[in-house]
Amino acid sequence: MYFLKKGLALITGSIFISLGINLFIVPHEILDGGTVGIGLIANYLWGFNTGLIVIVVSIPIFIFAWFFYRNYFYNSLHGLILYAFFIDFLSPLNNLIELEAIYSSLLGGILVGIGNGLMLNFQTSTGGTDFIAQFLCEKTGINVGIYILFIDSIIIIIGGLLLTSETFYLSVMTILSIGITTSFITSRKDMLSLLNDV
Repeated sequence: MYFLKKGLALITGSIFISLGINLFIVPHEILDGGTVGIGLIANYLWGFNTGLIVIVVSIPIFIFAWFFYRNYFYNSLHGLILYAFFIDFLSPLNNLIELEAIYSSLLGGILVGIGNGLMLNFQTSTGGTDFIAQFLCEKTGINVGIYILFIDSIIIIIGGLLLTSETFYLSVMTILSIGITTSFITSRKDMLSLLNDV
């Protein structure tokens, strides 16, 4: 039963992330952090499929994980494949909704955050640069959130330089929206677990 719920969480989470990206983030050339951010930069500049670039960029990370962090490899591989597939599969939805950029950045972040939260509640994720952050956290003792923020900041700064300053500011709002929503979804799971233990 648990594996069925985990599978549903992976699929639902991947769809939420893909909808957030395609409906709200891509139309205004906004960036997410991590490997998705790299995929989006490649999409905006050269027209490459975002999901495909995410998989290509993630290959060396997952090779490293296979040798040094096997649990992470198994818990993230399915999430990576599913959400990369749905990002490209749902890309025709890019121009379905017309909304001001600032609202798109927030709504896109909320949907991506819900997707991330659903996956994290079942000890899985989309992998990518989060693994690098987690690995560095274990080696240095510095909070994983600091590393994630640092990596995401580098990606959106580069994106802002390559694209526009508006891309940078909207991307900051999106990443903040993702972080707050993900924290809310995962904290609800923690609170429910505590109540069930009482």
